[in-house]
Amino acid sequence: MKLSNNTILITGGTSGIGFEMVQQFYNLDNKLIVTSSNQHNLDKLKIQFPKIETLLCNLSDNISVMSLINQCLEEHNDINIVINNAGIQNNYNWLDEQDGHRKIEDEVQINFTSPMRIVYGLLPILASKQTAAIVNISSGLALAPKKSAPIYCATKAAIHNATKALRYQLENTTVKVFEILPPLVDTAMTEGRGKGKITPKQLVNEFLINFTKDRFESNIGKVKLLKFIQRILPKLANNLMKNG
Repeated sequence: MKLSNNTILITGGTSGIGFEMVQQFYNLDNKLIVTSSNQHNLDKLKIQFPKIETLLCNLSDNISVMSLINQCLEEHNDINIVINNAGIQNNYNWLDEQDGHRKIEDEVQINFTSPMRIVYGLLPILASKQTAAIVNISSGLALAPKKSAPIYCATKAAIHNATKALRYQLENTTVKVFEILPPLVDTAMTEGRGKGKITPKQLVNEFLINFTKDRFESNIGKVKLLKFIQRILPKLANNLMKNG
């Protein structure tokens, strides 16, 4: 894939990995459409990157997601890259949590259902382009879960498998399907958790190398080692991630 002169939709682009995606693709002369559920954060982003377009979207709300899809179809049908970045992670003990029903629903909706609906809804315009790409962000936890976040791990495993299956479906089209499997990244979502984090900049730098070479699965940082251990010592891989 080329790194310039694209029109890119990035969800969750006001912080963390999404913000770094915005910054790097903006500096590479791309047209960017960036979503967030927080209008104030979008306004701040627009000041920093004046040429971007911003769209308010709450991925936990079906009506908001459909509105985003329809607005893109009607006003931004030049989109040729979709980056599903937005996500949440809830860590809790199921025996103690009082708000589990809502947390389960939100996590599944934001991390899996809405990204898949966005891909499905925008696929007709992607497929009409000479070159197009879908970029889904899963996690090393898609390969081996940790005990504190069952639903997060399950949604990332779902993204991992859905992305692979969709790649099979689209292999004879102009739409390329990429997946990023990050390790622990230093973002607001991981604040106060774990050691040995990489920066969003390190992640995006590594992904962009793979993106230009059409390497469809980007195992970032320690995820490479995790996949190697999983092949030869799967029980050890699970034990290493269990208390992550």
